Amino acid sequence: MTTATANTMSQQSAQQSATMNTAPAKAEKFRKDRRINWWLTAVVAVFSLTILVPLYFTVVTALKTPAEAGSFSLPTSWQWGNFAAASAKVDYPRAALNSAIITVLAVSLTLVTNTFVAYAIARNMDKRFFRFLYYFFIAAMFVPFPVVMLPLAKQMGSWHLDNQAGLIVLYVILGLGTNLFIATGFIRSIPVSLEEAARIDGAGTWRIFWKIIFPLMGPINATIAIMTALWAWNDFLLPLIILTDQSNQTIPLAQYVFSSQFATNYPQAFASYLMAMAPVLVVYIFAQKWVVGGVMRGAVK
Repeated sequence: MTTATANTMSQQSAQQSATMNTAPAKAEKFRKDRRINWWLTAVVAVFSLTILVPLYFTVVTALKTPAEAGSFSLPTSWQWGNFAAASAKVDYPRAALNSAIITVLAVSLTLVTNTFVAYAIARNMDKRFFRFLYYFFIAAMFVPFPVVMLPLAKQMGSWHLDNQAGLIVLYVILGLGTNLFIATGFIRSIPVSLEEAARIDGAGTWRIFWKIIFPLMGPINATIAIMTALWAWNDFLLPLIILTDQSNQTIPLAQYVFSSQFATNYPQAFASYLMAMAPVLVVYIFAQKWVVGGVMRGAVK
């Protein structure tokens, strides 16, 4: 009995000593992993100023009087009424609704159509016709928009698509090259064996895409949706040449009223810019978990 107790005590002491020996090693490894790269931190801090300084200038200018605008100093009196005046001058609720409708529909149709085109091309790159389509759409990325701007406006007007529907169609088509370039490589990394197994079970191409391929494209779909949403929400030139009805104006078009030949009301203009930026920030705050999760899943894959 005494021998067994002694053996047990010796084993426990050995385990404790081993734990004590490994604890400093783990702590040291943790400290090494947590070492701060001060040079990289300094570079990130300097580059962050390119965002923070203009944002600070926008906020303080939006709360100043026109006479105080143009400096980095804090306003002597906080002019919160600039936001109400800018909203009334721009007709912000109607412009925001127009921008939201165009953005949501453009993102939805882009995800449905562009990803399916990317899937068809990615799985048929061994065929000459699909390779031609791929390089044709990629080449369209390098065509400057001013070259096709006026022909597009003339064509959409002749088809009576100089409205929100025509603008949505253009966002879907003009973004095809970039989205195809992003999605094709990811789709080709998905094993074909998954589709072959589904075909053996009787699934068709349409069902394979929606049940297998499209869910796996979550990270890429998130990237395409974010890029399309930012483009459609902030775009000025395309709505300017396409939309002929003033009641269909988007926020960037409506904000153009602050610029005139002789004067510009900078505080009200900057207040309207902040209001236009607010919906995008709110959406990102609530959706960042899914956005970061999608990026992480894409990295692990």
